[in-house]
Amino acid sequence: MKQVIDKFAASKLVRFGAVGGAGFFVNEAALVIAKSLLGLGDHPAWLFGFAVAVTFTWWGNRTFTFHEHKSAGHGGMLAEWARFVATNSLGAVANYAVYALLIEFAPWPLKVPYVALFFGVLVGMAFNFTLSKKLVFRAKDAG
Repeated sequence: MKQVIDKFAASKLVRFGAVGGAGFFVNEAALVIAKSLLGLGDHPAWLFGFAVAVTFTWWGNRTFTFHEHKSAGHGGMLAEWARFVATNSLGAVANYAVYALLIEFAPWPLKVPYVALFFGVLVGMAFNFTLSKKLVFRAKDAG
């Protein structure tokens, strides 16, 4: 049983999911701050939450999920962050599309922004893991 648990914990997908799960709560908190404290509408609040969450998840994946493949040597940390943001933007587009469609057209409770965000995040994560693994945190010998 310990071997199964160790193998599960060593999985990059599991670690990516853990960082993403924490990122979801960061995203939700940023969305609350954007809407409640900053007074932003639903769409600008989503963008604010994304900016905070993508930075959080870049750092988490850099230090936890793909720590052995840090690519800061390929242009530095800022370049790595920019690659992460760029490649994860495809996931963000999918995330935002689901979010926007739900808040505009879905019945309650799916149209509640915090619920819609949950479903958007799930869809976006499907894109982000592969893109991050192949384009941002690739093995040093992978070019």
